[in-house]
Amino acid sequence: MSKLGLYVHIPFCRQKCLYCDFSSYSGVEHLFTAYTTALCQQIADQGGKLYKPLVDTVYIGGGTPSVLPVPLLEQIVASLEDNFTIESGAEISMEANPGTVTRQQLAALKAAGINRLSFGVQSFNDDLLTGLGRIHQTADSLAVVEYAQAVGFNNISIDLMYGLPGQTVAGFFRELEQAAALQTTHISVYGLKLEEGTPLATAAEQGLLALPDEAAEEAMYSAMSEFLPSQGLARYEISNFARPGFECRHNLKYWHYQPYLGLGAAAHSFLNRQRTGTVTGIKEYISRVTTGMSPVVMEETLAQDESMAEYIFLALRTTEGMRLNHFTRYFGVDFFDLFGNVFARLQRQGLLEADDERIWLTDTGMKFGNIVFRSFLPD
Repeated sequence: MSKLGLYVHIPFCRQKCLYCDFSSYSGVEHLFTAYTTALCQQIADQGGKLYKPLVDTVYIGGGTPSVLPVPLLEQIVASLEDNFTIESGAEISMEANPGTVTRQQLAALKAAGINRLSFGVQSFNDDLLTGLGRIHQTADSLAVVEYAQAVGFNNISIDLMYGLPGQTVAGFFRELEQAAALQTTHISVYGLKLEEGTPLATAAEQGLLALPDEAAEEAMYSAMSEFLPSQGLARYEISNFARPGFECRHNLKYWHYQPYLGLGAAAHSFLNRQRTGTVTGIKEYISRVTTGMSPVVMEETLAQDESMAEYIFLALRTTEGMRLNHFTRYFGVDFFDLFGNVFARLQRQGLLEADDERIWLTDTGMKFGNIVFRSFLPD
């Protein structure tokens, strides 16, 4: 088996953002310790069950992991190190939000073994941040990146969003300039998705949001696609840009169809070609783990044609694309024998290109990736 990636879910946040449909909860600080205890128990159980496998990436996400007190985060990292074989030089990432972590806490996290930070900045416009329900302001974002750099973190990512209510093309370009000026090693940029049931989606349905039109969104997409590479941040995936050698190794596991183990509530795993997911409720997760029950409530083994489609569109999200010999090795069939006609049509449309070794999305294909991805789905 390939080296394992670990995803650790911390389902807590200080305040639920208006666009968020992730499994996260605010106002439940009284569960922090019990959740950490249960999580460390699951870590021990899984580490033993898998015979302390070799791990080369760890990603602590949420929620907002940085709302947990540092001693609890230290306990989690120590438990991972005790129960898995963490490779020397492993990437150990943690998400954090501006306004939830101090310079002293960042120094303690670095000492505990965290070596990559991902800050949920989202915007450098205070009015837009308020509209998203974020608890921080631009000054907090600038400060937290400065703090992280000052205490010795040299692998820092920030998240930005475009297509926000009230956002203009010119304003978004200024935000890109501010992001690049911070000299972080990685920037992720995501278009706003109005997820059903979220307050922002409800407001949009009621006509209460001034969302950018399609032309403005396309201009924002073009701006990030052109500007960030000009600042030394090469695109390596549809939404992700990095300086050489600072691509997120953990996320590459998802796109390269490599194994990863999810730990915590609402965490998903991909092992031995099977997907599993744990219970989403915090209290039920704690109860199950502490009473010896499995927290896994979802198991799925994809059919061959579904697995092929998933493999293809995950690989095509990256600028490297999909290596043809990897597809053949994984599935035992030639890509063009099965999908030659689909590929030819997409190539004629200017969405896909190929050489002897790989296929990849063109610049236009990156822009309209969902059209490409749907083409490989089974009937």
